[in-house]
Amino acid sequence: QFREPRLLIVTDPRTDSQAVRESSYVNIPVIAFCDSDSPLQFVDIAIPANNKGKHSIGLIYWLLAREVLRLRGSVSRTSDWDVPVDLFFHRDIEELKKTEEEAAAKVDEAAVATPVEDYAAVPEAEGAVDYGAAAPAGGAEWDAAAADASAAEW
Repeated sequence: QFREPRLLIVTDPRTDSQAVRESSYVNIPVIAFCDSDSPLQFVDIAIPANNKGKHSIGLIYWLLAREVLRLRGSVSRTSDWDVPVDLFFHRDIEELKKTEEEAAAKVDEAAVATPVEDYAAVPEAEGAVDYGAAAPAGGAEWDAAAADASAAEW
């Protein structure tokens, strides 16, 4: 079943000039997101916006969808809309797979690069200081034991 469109929404009237021109022939209103250099011929409602960046376009459509739902009464103005803006951004599937593979490779690389050491089983070296030994008796200098050990080495 074919239904006539009642409204045309375009991101860039320069890019979609053919559709904008043809909609004027059959009296279909046109809403366009316009930049400062966009032609406004045959555009009924121009919404000023940055229509060059993909994140900006996603945000504009997110705002438009939220406002339409609020006007219809589906979403209350007092509560937040739980749909994230990220769902309105174009994501290339191949690019997503590539970034996931790179992240997995970095995780594997990091796991191989860091050796696991057992610090509890440190071998005793010759002349090693026993840090678990009791402190010198009261009244003795802190560096007295270290001075005696260094004198014996020389």
